[in-house]
Amino acid sequence: MSLFKVNVTARNPKREELETPPLPALVDTGSKLTWLPADVLKSVGITPRRKRVFSTATQQKVEREVGYAILSAEGYETNDEVVFAEPGDMTLLGVRTLEGFGVMVDNIGHRFVATTTIVAAATGQRYK
Repeated sequence: MSLFKVNVTARNPKREELETPPLPALVDTGSKLTWLPADVLKSVGITPRRKRVFSTATQQKVEREVGYAILSAEGYETNDEVVFAEPGDMTLLGVRTLEGFGVMVDNIGHRFVATTTIVAAATGQRYK
């Protein structure tokens, strides 16, 4: 596995004209959520909604605020929860955001590859 970064922006879902500058974020398929600096999120009016506890790679427990944002990178966009990263935290693009983008990660080419979303049942089929 190789590591690479992409520039990600976050928009305020209530006032979409408010957008962060592009932030370099490590593409991290081991992180469920996207982590962006709290001060940058708050500067565009993205507000924390609740707190969550996370386990770090060293098994340390940390509590962080999370909120909602419209996230964009590499021409893809989705709504997702975002972690308000504190000083010392990494800036990460997590797997849930990648799934929302509808992409897989090409670790060799350091890029996103669009995927097809699988649905539960084909059109016209019914359950009994």
